[in-house]
Amino acid sequence: MHVRVRLDGANPRRWHVALLTRLSGLPGIEAVSVEAAPGPDGWPVQADLLFRLESLIFRVAPNGSAPVPPADLAAWTDPAAPDLLLDLCGDAVARCPVWRVAYDGGFGETGLLGSLLAGRVPRLDLLEGDTVLVSGRLGSDYRGSIALSFEDALVRTTTLVAAALRDRLAGRAAAETPAPAAAGPARPARIRASRPARLLARSLVGRLYRLCYHAPHWRTGWRVLRGPDLIDLGRHPEGGWQILPDDGRRFYADPFPLAADGTTHVFVEEFPHATGKAIISAVRFGPDGPVGAPIPVLEEPYHLSYPFVFARAGAVWMVPESSAAGTVDLYRATRYPGGWVKEATLLSGVVASDATLLEQDGRWWLFATVRDAPPGAPAGSGCHHDALYLWSAPDFRGPYVPHPANPVLVDPSFARPAGRIVARGGRLIRPVQDCAHGYGRALSLARIDRLDQDGFAQTVLGRIEPGPAWPGSCLHTLNAGGGIECIDGSGRASRLRARLGA
Repeated sequence: MHVRVRLDGANPRRWHVALLTRLSGLPGIEAVSVEAAPGPDGWPVQADLLFRLESLIFRVAPNGSAPVPPADLAAWTDPAAPDLLLDLCGDAVARCPVWRVAYDGGFGETGLLGSLLAGRVPRLDLLEGDTVLVSGRLGSDYRGSIALSFEDALVRTTTLVAAALRDRLAGRAAAETPAPAAAGPARPARIRASRPARLLARSLVGRLYRLCYHAPHWRTGWRVLRGPDLIDLGRHPEGGWQILPDDGRRFYADPFPLAADGTTHVFVEEFPHATGKAIISAVRFGPDGPVGAPIPVLEEPYHLSYPFVFARAGAVWMVPESSAAGTVDLYRATRYPGGWVKEATLLSGVVASDATLLEQDGRWWLFATVRDAPPGAPAGSGCHHDALYLWSAPDFRGPYVPHPANPVLVDPSFARPAGRIVARGGRLIRPVQDCAHGYGRALSLARIDRLDQDGFAQTVLGRIEPGPAWPGSCLHTLNAGGGIECIDGSGRASRLRARLGA
């Protein structure tokens, strides 16, 4: 297949080259070429100024949005007629099948910019005529920055276009839906004159806050289960939560309680602010709560979190998040709750967050969100929260194969795992994080309606937020085990308090 990409030749960007390279590597693609005439008017000059200002304020270099010389597109020429035209501008004349990229109904990069300036989480629709081939809501790790949100969205645009083309080449039918009624050329995006001043003020406030407080600083909440759990309640319990104490110099997050060998332990991410690199720790729970402070049980040269622990085959196992290493690894406890040894690497070459395992109908499934970038890629290289990927295996030790429809869901509100998947009344309930307006802002409960080799579907049943019963700004993990239920969320930790307590 020969794919031609219609892009704005007046504004060639680094992401265009990345997209062309990605499409060229797909099996079945014989040629990729460009049509690079100047696009429709509408990209505001002020947007480039805003991007440069944000680059200075946030101290990050432009990534996908960075301009490239037109000569960088010279290699992508082919006079032959294309089999498919991918229209990134919204103005292509149909001489063959045309796919158009729309953001909240507006075509092109101006449509994406307008959506972000309006404060929306952009919805991407890949259109063929009046049919939506694939869609998703595009998240960002940096919702406070228009430039970084723009770049994260461009990366996920590449993900979805490549997935749709992969499915077309493989003969898999897309879940086609009618196109939104308002799809059309984007209006010129407006940037209010006050935005730079507000951006500077917000940056100053943020820096002052970080001088006084550790940010972020997560807290783990727990309670003894003597009635319905949070999944059955659908809200915070009336009795509230106890806080797992910390010394202000570190926080505990991602709690996973587990009963094994006659004891109950809660495994957590322990993050010392001084090192900026987390380890896995565990604390034993007695009838009255935690017995002492969490003690380290697993450390690697890279950041670890989300200690997914489970008992199986006469042993206790753990799959911690190790996205900084680009792997998903399986550990076994030799001296529970410590003595962890690496038994297998389940996945490699993938930046996967919060890997969560589920056994269903004799097969093991691995859920995780994936950043479409290599480990250590800079800001603006894609979002960690918005794309759910699945893998499956005959055994929890592997070998795992990717789901043919990956990513099976693109939506920062409902993609990222938030704890163990629970069977309840013949249904599977999946806790998920709402990261649409910031990492781990709230928790939702989703019923899995379909999970097989051909597809995945879920229905969101309810939402649980921070509030009087759980003060703070975030809520992003839910787990129960050994008669203990745990959550976590962010709070404040004074740097002065930590120094005085040292």
